Amino acid sequence: MAEVSTKPYLVRAIFDWCTDAGFTPYVAVAVDETVRVPAEFVNNGEIVLNISALATSRLQLDHEAISFQARFGGVPREVYVPMARVIAVYARENGQGMAFEVPRAMTAPAPVQPAVPLVPLATAPVAEATSPSEPPEPPKPSADRPKLTRVK
Repeated sequence: MAEVSTKPYLVRAIFDWCTDAGFTPYVAVAVDETVRVPAEFVNNGEIVLNISALATSRLQLDHEAISFQARFGGVPREVYVPMARVIAVYARENGQGMAFEVPRAMTAPAPVQPAVPLVPLATAPVAEATSPSEPPEPPKPSADRPKLTRVK
C-alpha cells in the first residue's frame, strides 16, 4: 500500500488555525511547469500567495492540490498549486506556521521572462489577491512580511 502524505492534512490544519484565529493564511510555493500562477509575481522560482477567504474564490484544499480563483491587479486568474510544490503555510500576522521540504529533483526554478529581475524570497513582494468587490492594490513592501517561525 502506498504511503499517504501528511502534507495536505498539515496544510489544511494550519489554514484552519489561521482562519479560526483571525489570521491571514499564506502559502509559499516553489514554481515549476506544474504550477499555474501569474508569472509576473514569480520571483526566483517562488511565489507567496494569500489564500484567505477574502482573497480567493472557489478555494479547494485537497490531497493533490490547492486551487482557487483570485484577482491579481484587478484581473481574475485561476491558480493551481500541486501539494508537492508547497514550501510553507503560515499566518501573515505573526509568521507562525509550517515549512516543508521540496524533493531535490523538484527544486529547479521555473523559467521566467528574462526581463523580470529575480529577487530572493525573503525580499520578494507577496502576490496579494484582492476580493472581487475591492479595487486592486499595489503589492505591499516586503519589509512588513514576517519571517517563518517554527511552531512547537
